[in-house]
Amino acid sequence: MRALIQEWPLLCHKIIDYAAIQHGAREVVSRSVEGPIARTTYTELRSRALKVSERLAAEGLNRDDRIATLAWNTARHVEAWYGIMGAGMICHTLNPRLFPEQLAWIMNDAQDRMVFVDLTFVPLMEKIAPLVTSLVKVVVLTDAAHMPDTSLPGAIAYEEWIAGSTAEAGWVSADETDAVALCYTSGTTGNPKGVLYSHRSNVLHAMMVTRPDAMEISSRDVVMPVVPMFHANAWGIAHAAPMAGAKLVMPGGRMDGEAIWEILDAERVTLTAAVPTVWLMLLDYLRKTGKKLPWLKRVVIGGSASPRAMTEAFEKEYDVEVIHAWGMTEMSPVGSLTTLKPEYVALKGEALYDLKQKQGFAPFGVEMKLADDAERELGWDGKTFGRLKVRGMAVASSYYRNAGSDSFDSEGWFETGDVAHIDPLGYMQITDRAKDVIKSGGEWISTIDLENLAVAHPDVAEAAVIGIADPKWDERPLLIVVSREGATPDADAILNFMQGKIAKWWIPDQVAFVDAIPHTATGKINKLALREQFADRMK
Repeated sequence: MRALIQEWPLLCHKIIDYAAIQHGAREVVSRSVEGPIARTTYTELRSRALKVSERLAAEGLNRDDRIATLAWNTARHVEAWYGIMGAGMICHTLNPRLFPEQLAWIMNDAQDRMVFVDLTFVPLMEKIAPLVTSLVKVVVLTDAAHMPDTSLPGAIAYEEWIAGSTAEAGWVSADETDAVALCYTSGTTGNPKGVLYSHRSNVLHAMMVTRPDAMEISSRDVVMPVVPMFHANAWGIAHAAPMAGAKLVMPGGRMDGEAIWEILDAERVTLTAAVPTVWLMLLDYLRKTGKKLPWLKRVVIGGSASPRAMTEAFEKEYDVEVIHAWGMTEMSPVGSLTTLKPEYVALKGEALYDLKQKQGFAPFGVEMKLADDAERELGWDGKTFGRLKVRGMAVASSYYRNAGSDSFDSEGWFETGDVAHIDPLGYMQITDRAKDVIKSGGEWISTIDLENLAVAHPDVAEAAVIGIADPKWDERPLLIVVSREGATPDADAILNFMQGKIAKWWIPDQVAFVDAIPHTATGKINKLALREQFADRMK
């Protein structure tokens, strides 16, 4: 027997419809690429997104055509994003931090027909465009006054392109299971792989993100996703904020500590999110200037593990709650968050920060399990390490064009590539990427724990750990350190700082000091590059 309930498909453009109907006057604020702060509302943003949708149809494009964006977090990018989705096409966000050759490969794999590009990235797109066989038109996200002289195919200023639209055509009819967005993994090994999201998965993921035990987004919040839209849809925030009716602040392309603080303070942001490297810059700026964070209530830290010292700095020095999060492009991307269950709300001091080192528990819609190398399921005792697998309502079932099919098993579980343990209350802690874990004398050493501990030293700005060959123990950890500005720590001081805080046999035998640690296009420490850099120590 079927239920007698209306069919109401979960479509992405319904999010911006709702925001315009119920929260139409709520501001969307951007630091524009041209420089000034730009202000609009959800009502106006929806109208302009409809114009984008109408213009795309007028270009003679087909349903399911891939339309790329190469842009910072701005209102124009959000308009284009919703306009593409509402036109029945697939929005493909490109990561400008990838090499031009990688971007060209990705665009050819996706068969992108058009691209919306920010002024910043016009020179990059000029290098890529001749290599992309499917590309027919480029829309530069600016006005005629700022439009550069460019050889890009069909290039036109965004404001000029949408000027003739009426916004009266409406959205294209779609099924909630239709593909709506495409995002490629960063591809540190082999070619990047595409994750193809549906309307349904994006809407359900946004619902998940807004929940109290997730990011707790409401219409009373001012939300600023510093994490870019090209990092798995800004962790879902570009959908979740308008769904909740929150004021949305888009920081544009300036990622330095001063710029981030200025807009956090000026717009009275209450919730923000980014990778640890961004927050290192902000905290360094705050300490140098004595500035405070009077409006900020919550900061979401993900992408890579939040160092304990960073969590403590936000909470103890600035009274900002840290929500440690974990996820993957393949998960839309949120997989877990460290908010407090009733059993843990009374935790104080070191016990609280021990818990906040974990990546948290899975929200409704995400299932987790641990498996050993023989595919036996492991228990949740908070000690037993295993390969972390996930499945759920916004988790990929395969990759675009069936690349990397060995990552998905017959029961629908996705192999994350992470090694983790889960405690009896469901709090998961990643101890390593499977490819990064160090096995010394037959026992695992967590590089993440070592990195977090090293960063807690007052003279250390950033740290990374890789395994190097050892004739007796097979592998031993090498600690790689970037010193804090003005500090000159020595190896013994750092290693002595670690004594008593971890198992003695975990303590690295060697410390290497470097000016900078390489990062991937998504802000994670690039262990592959470090292994190449220190190849002479790995023999």
